[in-house]
Amino acid sequence: MIFPPSIPMVVYGVSGGVSIGDLFIAGILPGFLVAFALMVYAFWYSKKMGYKGSGEEVGLKVFGKAAWEAKWGLLVPVIILGGIYGGVFTPTEAAVVAVVYGFFAGVFLYKQLKIKDIPSVISDAALTTATILIIVGAATAFGGLMTVEQMPQQIAAGILSISENPIIVILLITVLLLIVGCFMDTLAAIIILTPLLLPIAVSIGFDPVHFGIIMVINLAIGFITPPVGVNLFVGSGISGLSIEAIAKAVVPFFFAMLISLIVVIFIPQISLLLVPE
Repeated sequence: MIFPPSIPMVVYGVSGGVSIGDLFIAGILPGFLVAFALMVYAFWYSKKMGYKGSGEEVGLKVFGKAAWEAKWGLLVPVIILGGIYGGVFTPTEAAVVAVVYGFFAGVFLYKQLKIKDIPSVISDAALTTATILIIVGAATAFGGLMTVEQMPQQIAAGILSISENPIIVILLITVLLLIVGCFMDTLAAIIILTPLLLPIAVSIGFDPVHFGIIMVINLAIGFITPPVGVNLFVGSGISGLSIEAIAKAVVPFFFAMLISLIVVIFIPQISLLLVPE
């Protein structure tokens, strides 16, 4: 969700009035940073445990063959980002383009999607979308209620009453987001918290695009933190291991992502270097 095209970035951009294209570009280097941190730990742990893999030699030939077999799938981000930055379609319209291309690739190129499967695919997609929209609808109503009750001003005043030091304030916001990520759906959290926290971040000198990346990485960490860590349940379903066992095993990965987040917070150039002026 840190790499473009990212749905949380689209939601943040809409909620905060921030350029979605700029957010997509800003997420590239932080995404590589987080991936690198996770790979470093995975490499170290594999060495420590003596993992040898399949023993198959991996070189440019193998990489090239795999890339060629995946060429139609790899075209998806190229088409989406190229279309957005080329002015062919908007980020919202890009979703439709991706669906149409995915249908074409699945049916005619990879030939893994059968016409008879379309009704069940649509049904599953509708169920997933409806679930998300219920959450989004409730979150939007809740956000409106908080606005009427002037909770954004109260939260801002509460945070700023502790300290006006930008470093302390952004760390407090980070702790809040990490806690929220443990209990709340990512999209709902963005819809509710962006109007609350973005003005605070801007007031202490943070660029809205930079803060968007901070927020997305924070909530990405929430995917592996119990009790609502979605990826924990996915991992449990795939591996057959208990949630408790997986939650214990992801602790080092949590700290790898946390360190990456801190680096992104205090070195804004990582997020803003590629963003056009």
